[in-house]
Amino acid sequence: MSPDNVGADQCVCPMSVVTCFLESEGKILLLKRSSKVGTYQGKWAGVSGYLETAPEQQALKEINEETSLTSEDVELLKKGKPVTVKDNKLNKEWKIYPFMFRVKTPGKIKIDWEHSETMWIKPEDMEKYDTVPKLKETFRSISEV
Repeated sequence: MSPDNVGADQCVCPMSVVTCFLESEGKILLLKRSSKVGTYQGKWAGVSGYLETAPEQQALKEINEETSLTSEDVELLKKGKPVTVKDNKLNKEWKIYPFMFRVKTPGKIKIDWEHSETMWIKPEDMEKYDTVPKLKETFRSISEV
């Protein structure tokens, strides 16, 4: 069956991911997804990645891969309950494990190929950006813990 013939009888593929919000001096780091990633190119996001191990361990791995920060450079502030996000365009359901980390040394951040730029923003300004689906709601779920 070709992708054009995807019908309502096909199930949505559940995918588990982590999303890490990095905080410094009251601001949150957004990263713009590059044209080289598989989904949501050009959208703003937190540090994220597919769940391949325990969520907290995966969070630290993704932070290191995407920002060059090590576990010594960040401090876990909060971890939230998983948030489910359905994306009918991609026929996916994301189970997002959200985390909030404080960055001790923001100047050490060096992004990898997955992102083209970064921006530190006030959390209340997140809605002004073209983000991955439900990023604001995912942030709200972790900030209310």
